Amino acid sequence: MDKIFKQDTKFLTNGKKPEETCALSDLPKEGVIGLYFSAHWCPPCRGFTPKLAESYKSIRAAGKALEIVFVSSDKDDKAFLEYFAEQPWLALPFAERDLKAKLSKKYKVSGIPSLVLLDAATGKVITKDGRSALSSDTEGKKFPWTPPTLAEALGDVLLKPDGTEVKREAALKDKYVGLYFSAHWCPPCKGFTPKLAETYKK
Repeated sequence: MDKIFKQDTKFLTNGKKPEETCALSDLPKEGVIGLYFSAHWCPPCRGFTPKLAESYKSIRAAGKALEIVFVSSDKDDKAFLEYFAEQPWLALPFAERDLKAKLSKKYKVSGIPSLVLLDAATGKVITKDGRSALSSDTEGKKFPWTPPTLAEALGDVLLKPDGTEVKREAALKDKYVGLYFSAHWCPPCKGFTPKLAETYKK
């Protein structure tokens, strides 16, 4: 986490008592850390935050190492503290505007609410769509929400053009793989597919 936050970064632990803080070293060394980009003025955020809070409490109660840091897009410190008072996790101080901007840029946050899940041990991104991950798994059964590998996503069986099945492992062994997202109802797709097919055959 020291590559993401400054060594002397302090995190607020209670919106009603902004003098209460914890240090970077107090963040968990394993499990998942979520960066929650949100703001009180944002209606979707106000709808999602209570649901996220319930999931956060139940997942932690189950003994799983999850921590969340609120990264505010509120308009001022007063609004930030009022909103943070409703949240059960940590928060980056509102005064850390430069760090907030760097985090938004680093993780390409273009809208809120946004929940970026990080591996606490390495700081690497698990998923930038933590909102969907936790919305579909409120009890944390799929914790730490690591995305499936290509093999897991494709499954064990693929279809050939004639409709027959072939084992994925044998079909893709020692090959470069391209995923072609297309549809028959899409005019640009119908124009491009024959060209792609000719190139594929070569």
